[in-house]
Amino acid sequence: MNPVIALIPARSGSKRVPGKNIRRLGDHPLIAYTISAALRSGVFSRVIVSTECKEIADIAAHYGAEVPFLRPAEYAADLSPDIDWIRYTLRRLADEGDQSRCFSILRPTSPFRKAQTIQRALVQFIENPDADSLRAVELCQQHPGKMWVISGNHMKPLLDDQGAVPPWHSRPYQALPPVYTQNASLEISWNRIPLENGTIAGRTVVPFFTEGEEGYDINKPEDWLLAEIRLGTGKFSLPLVNAVPWTGG
Repeated sequence: MNPVIALIPARSGSKRVPGKNIRRLGDHPLIAYTISAALRSGVFSRVIVSTECKEIADIAAHYGAEVPFLRPAEYAADLSPDIDWIRYTLRRLADEGDQSRCFSILRPTSPFRKAQTIQRALVQFIENPDADSLRAVELCQQHPGKMWVISGNHMKPLLDDQGAVPPWHSRPYQALPPVYTQNASLEISWNRIPLENGTIAGRTVVPFFTEGEEGYDINKPEDWLLAEIRLGTGKFSLPLVNAVPWTGG
């Protein structure tokens, strides 16, 4: 296996949970748990944070990540697609001598992903040599078989159930075909996929099934509140962080 690097995206702008990447959860800023899990996994040649923000860069360095350069602002806007900052990062790292051929995206908004999660995912990716990428998924909570498309004052099912009787929209969830949704826990891909094809996933994608809180994603205030509640009750647990808590400066 060629060297694998971890890429942790952490731009400063966040509308729904301002400053979420460095907001404190438990004893540390949110990003600390992803950095710690990546480092403790022992599978990465480098753990790199991509950010346009000097404060985030300082915090990331405190917790042991590299920030070899800041991300250009045009790749850190609200609507900036991931492919832009990933291609920029991979090209610049290659220009600076990096020899990696594979990368994993680890988003700070999934703080309950553990080192063992990452290890398990990489083993699965390696065991599928024909795959372009691997992506974390979980069973969907809102089944698309019960979704509708509105046209004027009428609507029709989003999915074609091919005349099933009873139709999917009238069946209980348990009787519907299993459908999975991606979560933000992790992705793994060969560097060549975004560089040559303009896509992170490529054509052949391996599913990685997250377990328990591994796939829990914090994107809204209510997500944060629920995370704090479940931490308080012991239903969720965060990765161990060896560094002293960041205090600024």
